[in-house]
Amino acid sequence: MPDVLVVSRASIDSLTKDGKIAAGSDATLAKSVFAIAVKRGAPKPDISSADALKTALLAARAVGYTDPAAGGASGVHFAKVLERLGIAADIKAKSKFPPPAGFVGTLLISGEVDIAIQSKPELASSEGVEIVRPLPGDLGSTTVFAAGVGASSPNNEAGKALVKFLSSPEAQAAFTAHGFDPP
Repeated sequence: MPDVLVVSRASIDSLTKDGKIAAGSDATLAKSVFAIAVKRGAPKPDISSADALKTALLAARAVGYTDPAAGGASGVHFAKVLERLGIAADIKAKSKFPPPAGFVGTLLISGEVDIAIQSKPELASSEGVEIVRPLPGDLGSTTVFAAGVGASSPNNEAGKALVKFLSSPEAQAAFTAHGFDPP
């Protein structure tokens, strides 16, 4: 078991219940939403509702997102959104995927796609990308991240200090600057 683990809030809660994370050593750090982005300076499509998102996606020349077959959370989720909207077949023909472990924002910057969908922090990591907004309404998805100290960590005090720092205003400002939302 590591000294400190940073994973989803649900995982920290489960590991605490199982006695693998020290009770009371955890902190919620930040939230990550799946968002839509365009190349900086490009017109922002209306994606304020499911119908507006559907119209924007159908009007796009090409749409970039993580390949769902690769198992990335945003790609898997977005494939389900396309199914729900009833446009999976239409979008499949104009879908572009980044290389494994790549960022969809690079496809926007190169002009390969008009619209990109990925986690907001991943989109924010590509210079020249402008985030339009999270996926609308119940099409959205949020991951809450938390940290906790391993119950059997030989570095318990250092682990607690790290978790305290990660939840400090300074660390929160860094998370926000990199596309995460406050907890």
